[in-house]
Amino acid sequence: MQENVSDPMVGATVDGRYLIQSRLARGGMSTVYLATDMRLDREVALKIMYPHLADDPSFLERFVREAKSAARLSHPHVVGVQDQGFDGQVAYLAMEYVPGHTLRDVLRDKGALSPRLALALLDPVVEGLAAAHSAGLVHRDVKPENVLMSSDGRIKVGDFGLAKAASTTSNTGTLIGTVAYLAPELVTGSPADARSDVYSVGIMLFEMLTGTQPFTGDVPINVAFQHVNSSVPPPSSLVPGLAADLDELVLWCTAEPERRPIDANALLGELRHIRTTLSDAELDGRSPTARPQTASAPTEALPAAGPTEVVAKDPNRTTVIAPSYRHTQALTRARPTPAHHSPAAAPTKREARARQRELARQARRPEQSLRANSGRRGLLWIILLALLAVLAAGAGWFFGIGPGAAVEVPTVSGRPAGEAQSVLDGEGLNYRLRETFHEEFAEGVAIGTEPPAGEQIRRFETLTLMVSKGPELFDVPKLEGLTLEEARGELEGVGLSLGEGGEAYDEEVPAGEVLAQEPAAGERLRRGTPVDVTVSKGPEPFDVPQVAGLTQDEAVQALRQAGLDVEIAPEAVFDREVPEGGVASQAPASGSVVRGDTVTLTLSKGPRLVEVPDFVGEQAEDARRALEELGFEVEVNEILGGFFGTVRAQDPSGEAVPEGSVITLTVV
Repeated sequence: MQENVSDPMVGATVDGRYLIQSRLARGGMSTVYLATDMRLDREVALKIMYPHLADDPSFLERFVREAKSAARLSHPHVVGVQDQGFDGQVAYLAMEYVPGHTLRDVLRDKGALSPRLALALLDPVVEGLAAAHSAGLVHRDVKPENVLMSSDGRIKVGDFGLAKAASTTSNTGTLIGTVAYLAPELVTGSPADARSDVYSVGIMLFEMLTGTQPFTGDVPINVAFQHVNSSVPPPSSLVPGLAADLDELVLWCTAEPERRPIDANALLGELRHIRTTLSDAELDGRSPTARPQTASAPTEALPAAGPTEVVAKDPNRTTVIAPSYRHTQALTRARPTPAHHSPAAAPTKREARARQRELARQARRPEQSLRANSGRRGLLWIILLALLAVLAAGAGWFFGIGPGAAVEVPTVSGRPAGEAQSVLDGEGLNYRLRETFHEEFAEGVAIGTEPPAGEQIRRFETLTLMVSKGPELFDVPKLEGLTLEEARGELEGVGLSLGEGGEAYDEEVPAGEVLAQEPAAGERLRRGTPVDVTVSKGPEPFDVPQVAGLTQDEAVQALRQAGLDVEIAPEAVFDREVPEGGVASQAPASGSVVRGDTVTLTLSKGPRLVEVPDFVGEQAEDARRALEELGFEVEVNEILGGFFGTVRAQDPSGEAVPEGSVITLTVV
């Protein structure tokens, strides 16, 4: 089944899990590869959707939904779906790998099969479809290519549900299927159901018995047209000598939808009945003139709105994406009733047997006399009148004072159950007890009756006495650790309600989560009783400690004692006020913090050293201005009143001193 082709996906790994070994096949919507599941160390068949489908969000949504449905189907005759996912633009489906060949390979090699072999191969196919139909799944693309036959003899049906996922990928509406096996209702736009799969099985059985398909044509549109407007011929018209039961089985499967087996379960029973009732000669007979499967002329694209994709050259076998025929005039005509589907058609085996039984019953009926003795008739009238009189008297007693007498249902609501039963017994009424929860009546008290008090009831009828089991109690769930909305959902899910809520600071429970509840978990309450909760506001905030000016060790100790984390800024800064190694600044410098917050400390490198210029001989005001711009403080000593304003001396001068130092100028 593997194809030795050059494919860029071969050798690639999908979703980090599936290593592609080789390409197995290409279809109308995907390519199938043999891959190794590296997580579970097993071989899988990896189906990768074509890019134009993977880019369609609506297709991907249906693809995921159908894959999940198919994955829930577990049956020995159905290929199992193991995984589904997306890897970038790649949408994939991992399925059970079935090494071997397909039913198409068998038909291509052998042509027509003997009835024994055809029925034996079809049995597991129908059994797999029956399991799917019981689970509510419809295949929609039953064909020999989707019947896998492993080398150890197992037969499995593959590709469940994927035709549906792709059947509406365009706005114009499309079909995906194989025209040679497509049920007519799908061609004309009607919804598919289990009977559509049954039709495809009937076409497949016709091909297995005759070696050819019932409808062929040069292009797929011709084949689809024949499905809608023609009747499937009996297989014996091509292979003389086939048992009539085989003809009937094929025609039953391919009849109008309302006359087909309702699903594969119904078909499976008849299929197995035929296998056990046919003689060996009928099972093993095979006409030497049966024609093997031959390829038809190359097909062309379907002439209809929207693109058409034909994947192979045989229009009778290829999987095609064909536009909906609901808008094609040629296919919207009323479908003529095929001859073998009309009321005058040959009866089915089941109908023939019913008619034979009816004829036999009629043959056994004794001939009735056409004349009656007048004396006997008179006697019969006397007896009849006497019986009517007795019946009238009996009816009068029965409906008057007997079991058929009408009685008004008494009021028992609010009475103890034993007392209510005594009241009903006193009226001669039959009753049955039914216990039920009630919010108003205590346990063991009668709630009422059905029919209710005041209505009429016959004594032979049975009424229902409803007795209270008391109010229904519900266990209070544990709410601590849940959010407020989660707590509300939990309570409503068990019949309780969320009551008043408070808030409180808590160092351990995150803000927004339930910190406490009242009543506690495990207590039992009536329906609708509120449960109060306290919601955490998280840790309580406090003012950030001020540590600027402290040494690094002092600051770290103070912050950690307050429950805060500490970080040291990577670069220290010059600070004329804080000695080297002290805390020059902190962030945050003010405001509120909570335990666990982080405070960042910036350390001081001490004051910056600045070289002091020499201003001796210059005017004092110019010297003061220049020194202050350099970050120094200036002190002026005037001699003789500083009449000239000239700097006579300066201390210090011509050396580097800390920024902010005091420079003394002596001015004359």
